[in-house]
Amino acid sequence: MNRYKLAHVTLFNYDGPVSESYNELRLRPRHDDSQSCLSFRITTDPLSKPVAHQDYFGNWVHQFHILPEHRRLRVESETVVLVHPHPPRVSREVTLAELDQMQDSLEEEHFDWLSPTQYCPLLSALSELVYAAEESSDGTVRGFAEAAATLVHEQFTYKPGATHVHSSVQDCLDTRAGVCQDFSHLLLAMLRLRGLPARYVSGYLIPTAAMDAQSTMERVIGGQASHAWVQVWIPEAGWIGLDPTAGCFNESRHIHIAWGRDYGDVPPVRGVYKGHAGQSLSVDVLVRPALDDEGVELLQETAAVPPPRPDGELEQQQQQQQ
Repeated sequence: MNRYKLAHVTLFNYDGPVSESYNELRLRPRHDDSQSCLSFRITTDPLSKPVAHQDYFGNWVHQFHILPEHRRLRVESETVVLVHPHPPRVSREVTLAELDQMQDSLEEEHFDWLSPTQYCPLLSALSELVYAAEESSDGTVRGFAEAAATLVHEQFTYKPGATHVHSSVQDCLDTRAGVCQDFSHLLLAMLRLRGLPARYVSGYLIPTAAMDAQSTMERVIGGQASHAWVQVWIPEAGWIGLDPTAGCFNESRHIHIAWGRDYGDVPPVRGVYKGHAGQSLSVDVLVRPALDDEGVELLQETAAVPPPRPDGELEQQQQQQQ
């Protein structure tokens, strides 16, 4: 089964009236050689009319605003995606020594993917992890990248709540724990420190049960299917995916929505509103094969339990990727 239907519901509840809500969404899957976005729809409550454009990296961005007072904002995207079969990659394995000779040309061609960012500073504390990954690799660029992803997966603990949406690599190093957003930033910094172009990918991880043709529906609560991972550029091979959270990358299970230098370029939902009211956020994602047993396409509304959010005059509303 390689055709999937996804529903992504984001719900903001406010403990008082708010107004002038301005929001930006990156929820539409990219359309390229690896996948086709067959259909996409956004609805909001209160009603709005989103407008779309593509950003610097070619990601689809939808913007909308709600000026009247409201106490609740619900944003739902509905998508049907066809994942294409991936032919086996055949290429010569470039060594790390050869990579070192390419640095000038790589920096010129892939500047955005090699530079430090707010979430991914190239800290000296990362050198020990980079060295360990290189020692455990087979001396090739691909071997190092895969060893680095495995090291992050094995040495850092997946723990929701250990970090927050604005956490950087330093926070992950301090706690030795985090979620997919943190592990992706950590791996990005390691790869870039070693001279490898790498980018942050936002998307969905298809649950294993949804891969079964006998399964009509797989429900994932609390945004667990909303995912982040890394793509690294390998000389003579191109971009390949690495998932330090899952421990392995499966192209048929990873649906990419957007990519950028780090999370700051591609948050699924980002916005601000005016008012003194605090907010609570809930995210619910439903992923399933596009057709049920009777050949009918059906989406169900869902809602997760929202955690508390702080008060403020001009509040940001933004989702951490789990």
